Amino acid sequence: IGSGCGAITGAFSKMARKVDTIDLSKKRSLINAYRHKDKSNIRIHVGNFLDMNLPGKYDWISLIGVFEYAKEFGLGEDPYRTMLLKVKQLLKPDGKLIIAIENKFGLKYWAGCREDHTGKLFDNIQGYPDSAHVVTFSRNELENLLRSAGFRGNTFYYPMPDYKLPKSIYSESHLPKKGEIRDQIVNFDQDRLYLFDERLAWDELLKADQFCFFANSFLVISSLEEAAHD
Repeated sequence: IGSGCGAITGAFSKMARKVDTIDLSKKRSLINAYRHKDKSNIRIHVGNFLDMNLPGKYDWISLIGVFEYAKEFGLGEDPYRTMLLKVKQLLKPDGKLIIAIENKFGLKYWAGCREDHTGKLFDNIQGYPDSAHVVTFSRNELENLLRSAGFRGNTFYYPMPDYKLPKSIYSESHLPKKGEIRDQIVNFDQDRLYLFDERLAWDELLKADQFCFFANSFLVISSLEEAAHD
C-alpha cells in the first residue's frame, strides 16, 4: 500500500509469487509499471485501497513510509487505528504487516535535522502544531496502536541512520554498543543544523539503555499472534 514509484516493488517480486501494488497517484504508478515492465508477477492498482475489490487475502502487506499519511485516505476521526483494522481484514490469519516509519523522538531531530515530511525543525517533537496531514509516533505509541487493532506480535527493528538508506539494522536482542554509531550521523535528503555532537550523545544514551526510545526510525514486523523477539 503506497507503492509510489516502485522503490521496493522489484525486490518484493523476486521473493513472492505475486505482488499487488497500490498507490493513489497514477503518475507514480506509471513510473512503477515502466520500471518493472519485465516482471510478470506484479499487478499495479491505482486508487484508494479502501475502495478496491482486491483478490483474496495476503501473506504480507507493507506500509513503508505510508502509515503517517493515514489521514489522507479518508478514514474518519481515528485514521491510524482504522487503517490498521482495514489492513488486518486483508491479511491471512498467519499474515504479517511491515511498517517502516520515522520515530517522532529520533535523536537526529533533537540534534538539528528537519522533520522528513514537513521540512521544519522540531516539528515532530512539538506534535506537528501546524500540520494536519502527517503524524509520526514514538515506539510506545506505535506499539499501542498496533495492539489496539489486534496486532499482538510486534517485533521492532531499528534501522540506522534511517529506514530509507540504512547502514545497520539493530534488533531488541542486538543493540549497538558504545562507539558503534560513530559513522552513522548523516542526513541524506535535507540540510540540517548541528546543535551538538550526536556521536557523544549516542554513547551516553547507549550507556543509559535509551537507544530504542531515541532511534531515528522503526521497522516493525507485526502479526495477529504473539511473536518471539529476534
